[in-house]
Amino acid sequence: MDYEELLMIKTAWYYYLENMTQQNISELLGITRVRVIKLLEKARQSGIIQFRIREESADRMQMERKIAKDYGLKDVFVVPAIPGADVEETNETIAKAAAMYISGRLGEDGLINIGYGDTQSRILNNLATMRERPISFVSLTGGVNNYLPNARSNIFNAKLFLIPTPLLASSKEMGAAMRQEDSVKEISRMVQLASFTVVGIGGMSDTSTIVKSGILNKNDMLYLKMQGAVGDVLSHFIDKDGNLVPTGIEDRLISTPLETIKELKNVIGVAAGIKKVEAIRAALRGNYLDVLITDESTALGLIGEEDVAE
Repeated sequence: MDYEELLMIKTAWYYYLENMTQQNISELLGITRVRVIKLLEKARQSGIIQFRIREESADRMQMERKIAKDYGLKDVFVVPAIPGADVEETNETIAKAAAMYISGRLGEDGLINIGYGDTQSRILNNLATMRERPISFVSLTGGVNNYLPNARSNIFNAKLFLIPTPLLASSKEMGAAMRQEDSVKEISRMVQLASFTVVGIGGMSDTSTIVKSGILNKNDMLYLKMQGAVGDVLSHFIDKDGNLVPTGIEDRLISTPLETIKELKNVIGVAAGIKKVEAIRAALRGNYLDVLITDESTALGLIGEEDVAE
């Protein structure tokens, strides 16, 4: 073993195993910091340094790449599944992951569009508590209560620009009138200015947020299923190919149109759960998303069923 190779091994050991800085290593070995950088690169190229990604992490990366490729997404972020987790625990896990994902990419004065749903409410609250400077949020739907701080939030650094209407009007005529209000139009214009748009994907379960909140009932969901609905984006119900299912419910809805969502940049879909796999796939086929954040179990469902279809 020659001196150069010995120096490479020492440099790599101190840097990767002892967590020393390049400057510390240069002082310890009596060489320049530039030489340290060159030795580390040479050690990598010669095979002295070999990187190995943990198998479970590699599997998740493969899932992310496959889903991104299959559906033309800019990015996919798969969170490790928690064994035995219930719906609330799963929603909180992916909400925290989404908040960290967005926070790391958001400028100091960022504006975020946020959709309706339990997970989106959790994302809003997580972002509002982790950032030092206030974040501005624009609601994509009516239903003010969904966007307010929850009881667990001691710090809430957020400015809220909310559509001042219910999510669902009492009639088609009332819905049309509400959409023409200046206060509603003003919020709708702000949607185009956002850096990110965060939407949920709802399944057709009786435990979905829109049913639990009393906005729709089990009979409404049965009717929507009979019309071909497999899930919803911003409470717009879609079929298995992502096409809008036209119903009387749609006429009463106060929500940003799906065509507008398609035009926006950086649309992040955040959803998880085996019961939502068909709905998530429909949203992906409809090309509403640029980024998907989900958990490992859901990602496996997306890949598995897609592979069977192929």
